[in-house]
Amino acid sequence: MCAAGRRWGRRQRALLGAVLLAAWQAAWGQLRYSVPEEMPKGSFVGDVVKDLGLRLLELSDGGVRVVTEGRTQYFALHGKTGHLVTAERIDREQLCERVQQCVLRCELIVEGEMKFYEIEVEITDINDNAPSFKEMELEQRMSEMTAPGSRFPLAEAHDLDSGRNSLQSYELSGDEHFSLAVQAGPGGDQRPELVLAKALDREEAAFHELVLRAMDGGDPARTGTARIRVTVLDANDNAPVFSQAEYTVRVPEDVPVGSVIIAVTAMDNDEGLFGNVKYSFKKVTDKASKTFHLDSQTGAITLLRSLDFEEGNSYELEVQAQDGGGLSDTAEVAIIVTDVNDNVPVISVRSALSEISEDAPSGTVVALLHVNDRDSGANGQVRCSLADDVPFRLQSSQGNYYSVVTASELDREQVWEYNVTVRAADGGSPSLQSSAVLALRVLDVNDNAPVFLEERYSARLAENNAAGALVLTVRATDADWGQNARVRYRLAEGRVRGAPLSSYVSVQAETGALYALRSLDYEQVRELQLWVRAEDGGAPALSSNVSVRLLIVDENDNAPQVLYPPAGAAAGSGAAWSGVELAPRRSEAGALVAKVVAVDADAGQNAWLSYELAKATEPGLFRVGLHSGEVRTARSPLARDAARHSLVVLVRDHGRPALSATATLSVVLAESVAELLAELGSAADEAAAPGEPAASLTRWLVLAVAAVSCLFVAFLLLLLALRLRRWHRQHLLPADSGALRGVPVSHFVGIDGVRAFLQSYSHDVSLTADSRKSQLRFSAASCCDTLPARPPPDEPAPLLGDQDPAGALPAPSAPPSVSFSLRIFPATLSSDALLPFPRRVLGLA
Repeated sequence: MCAAGRRWGRRQRALLGAVLLAAWQAAWGQLRYSVPEEMPKGSFVGDVVKDLGLRLLELSDGGVRVVTEGRTQYFALHGKTGHLVTAERIDREQLCERVQQCVLRCELIVEGEMKFYEIEVEITDINDNAPSFKEMELEQRMSEMTAPGSRFPLAEAHDLDSGRNSLQSYELSGDEHFSLAVQAGPGGDQRPELVLAKALDREEAAFHELVLRAMDGGDPARTGTARIRVTVLDANDNAPVFSQAEYTVRVPEDVPVGSVIIAVTAMDNDEGLFGNVKYSFKKVTDKASKTFHLDSQTGAITLLRSLDFEEGNSYELEVQAQDGGGLSDTAEVAIIVTDVNDNVPVISVRSALSEISEDAPSGTVVALLHVNDRDSGANGQVRCSLADDVPFRLQSSQGNYYSVVTASELDREQVWEYNVTVRAADGGSPSLQSSAVLALRVLDVNDNAPVFLEERYSARLAENNAAGALVLTVRATDADWGQNARVRYRLAEGRVRGAPLSSYVSVQAETGALYALRSLDYEQVRELQLWVRAEDGGAPALSSNVSVRLLIVDENDNAPQVLYPPAGAAAGSGAAWSGVELAPRRSEAGALVAKVVAVDADAGQNAWLSYELAKATEPGLFRVGLHSGEVRTARSPLARDAARHSLVVLVRDHGRPALSATATLSVVLAESVAELLAELGSAADEAAAPGEPAASLTRWLVLAVAAVSCLFVAFLLLLLALRLRRWHRQHLLPADSGALRGVPVSHFVGIDGVRAFLQSYSHDVSLTADSRKSQLRFSAASCCDTLPARPPPDEPAPLLGDQDPAGALPAPSAPPSVSFSLRIFPATLSSDALLPFPRRVLGLA
């Protein structure tokens, strides 16, 4: 119990000293701890978190770990306390054979900071091994003639412990003829020798039994024993002698198994049994005994297994040559293993990032590498390099560590993933190489705005479209990735004809499809100019705009509209148009009778109009201009031709399908007032309401026409006299000019697309069965070039009296009326006519 307590106390003091030493060395960037061997798994080694000033949060996140060279990990980091603990039971003698100071090195890797700290842990020895002899029974042969004081080397004991716990002394017991002498070897080891203290006598004792005890310096001390049997022989004059006291040989580590490394020789001058020499290992380690074989007859040392410079670069053997008489000699054999470049450099990735943001600054550490080559000299010198086509470079760190850092800015849109190959080559000849691949994915940053596939968009949409019709689809792409590349579309603000643009069109946010929200009318809106914005999902979001031009295509949805002749008021006329034109019977072929004027609200081909005569009372008498709409005589009227002609003119556009309208013209051929009145009376009869007495209507018409004619003739005579007098005074007309010349064609000008006779005498007469509503209006503006202008009366003068001459007749509630316009052209008067008469009656309805 007391011995165990003392051992525990010494172990605790050793731990305390190791902790103090570690705290002192942490300030110099390196940690050093000490721990006894054979400690159980999980034993405390040191508080690295406290010594390095780390945070426990980094441990819980898995950002700190311990790496040990080699296949076995002897240390680990406790996740909760941050203590460095043992991960395996450590046997110092197995790890550090024949090494006085056993030090294990490991690195503490901090993932987040891409840093590492070197940690050295010294494994202190405990007295867990006792001294031992290779053979428990030793045999020594001596001649009885051996002189006292002679020395005979004995087999050495081995203690795997070190320091005070290693072999310290020998003791010999059992016989007074022998004593023990201990010599110090070149390496400070103790070599026991058997000394003959008293002469031997074979007849007195043929055998001597001795006990050799080896003791270490542990507390308590451990011992090992071997029994020695000394055989006394007859006289043997000569002992074997090696040719060299020490043999040294250098062999490469790649020497084949079975090769003879060296052959030792010893000579014995005796003959017979005493001259027969045999070789054996007197002192050899377990490792050397498994590596080399000594031929007892020839002294040749051969290789049993492959050499490895990295496991052992030298071996020391002690060879004994013994003859048949028991005499022997020893020689030292030193086998030095030379290094061969047989180990490739090993690249260990201590820490590496798997992802990096594309906006990471230059010099960002992405990986921490450790490069090691077990060879020595030039064979162990390693050069590392990267490929030239990657934006990374290597930086040499402390020891055999390298950092892979960014050499320039990254662009995920150009390269989104890198496989960085790190190559390591040693300095051997030939050079050995190895490589490691670092897979690094570049994370996206919203540094690219959406880009439309076209600089501007345009589309054509036929009018009268259905609401919700697809117009076109705009599309923008974003070179970024993920949410940063998700593009949404929306319309820019705007107004069309005072209404918001969003009431006309809309854009689908996800697809960019542009839809018409209402039916569009080309006659109202011919073009829509709008902007579509594409915005990504980054933070902050980036956007771009594109111009969209929407052209409304005209459709033939408007029929031609006839402006002249004016619309008829007849019931049931529908879409027809009507009018009355007067033409003289003496008109020549090609004379202008009327012009049909029409317009079309459509555009382009849909508004191109053509005219044709659809129906006529006399088909060959009139013709219509295809594009002008002018109604002309196709031939001169004949006496047999009817006085009244009905013409139906068809106006048609060029749309598909074509739309059309009709205009109805009534042309009256007349040469005198009597014919005109007859035709007017006939027209009035036809226009009378059903059931009204025809005689009363005719009577009223005759009276009205007679009164108008009288007033008209009187007025014309007065105007003509005044005009002739003025002309005579001013000598504007020659004296022999007794008649008015015809009006030239240049005096015809268009009014609303209709050619009318402006230089004519015009009177508007309105006649009704009720004389109180009959009126006569003179138009002075139309005769300004032929007669002196006279201001028109303020109010139309009544043509008939207020009293109804036919008072006995019943008065109709709505008597029929006749409205007509008289335009008289002097050029068309006959030579025997005393007064001009109306040439044209307009607006008969």
